[in-house]
Amino acid sequence: MSGPRVISAQEVERLLTYEACIPLMRDAMIALSRGRTRQLLRGILDIDGGNAFGVMPGAMLGGSFGAKLISIFPGNLARGGLSHQGVVALFDGETGAPRAFVDAGVLTAIRTAAASAAATDALARPDSRHLAIIGTGEQALRHIEAIRHVRPIDRVTIWGRDPAKAEALAARTGGTAAASVAEATTGADIICTVSGAADPILFSRDVADGAHVNAVGSSRAGPAEIASDLVVRARFFADHREGVLAQGAEFMRAREAGLVGDDHVLGEIGEVMTGSIPGRTGPDEVTLYKSLGSIVQDLAAADYVVGQAAQG
Repeated sequence: MSGPRVISAQEVERLLTYEACIPLMRDAMIALSRGRTRQLLRGILDIDGGNAFGVMPGAMLGGSFGAKLISIFPGNLARGGLSHQGVVALFDGETGAPRAFVDAGVLTAIRTAAASAAATDALARPDSRHLAIIGTGEQALRHIEAIRHVRPIDRVTIWGRDPAKAEALAARTGGTAAASVAEATTGADIICTVSGAADPILFSRDVADGAHVNAVGSSRAGPAEIASDLVVRARFFADHREGVLAQGAEFMRAREAGLVGDDHVLGEIGEVMTGSIPGRTGPDEVTLYKSLGSIVQDLAAADYVVGQAAQG
């Protein structure tokens, strides 16, 4: 009997296309919102030097289950490596046997951007054409690639703390580097915050009426990219409501300041996708999708990659 399959980062990159992953993320988030999944809140262990280790267990009911074991070492970006590294351990839903170990660094990068694209498709105005990216790490490029699959983007503006990195990303993607967050977001239809900022860098004044915001960079309580005034203004949706209430830093800061209550989280993006709750209800509203990342996204992506690899 053969053991679990090992799927490398190179195989994930080859097999997990945005054309495949964006619908996978939509289906995974619908399954979560319909109660067809199980997951615990992520466990995060802080280690030396601002690094961390995360554990995310979960199950797709009637399908695979498993866990993602992931290290977060932000300093790797300066060395040309990935900030997120690890494995998704995938188990068979019928026998309980280990099925595969899938590289989690590239898989996390692709599925996070694909989930934002699926949320953008559900919430952004159909005529959205100007994308602003706040941050220049690995998720910046991924989000530009993914969002272009769901909206006719013809303008990309990029801001990062390192102007040279913003210029390099702009040259690579046909975008324009901006000197400030405000300059990058002026007139933007879609804004993705994908930075490592500890404190807010995007404020309500930076966001035009009718824009959609994907808040992605902070995946735990503590660091917050989005200011409380923007949280209050926006129609606020979660990838996973329980997770955002307990670990969504931007929402938690606004709640702790007495500016919003739990009911400000209008629902989960999966509920918007099924039509069970309204998403955007007018062209001038600001919508916001808070992405913490969910193990069911990882399981859906890993299951697909393992299936594709088995077909050769």
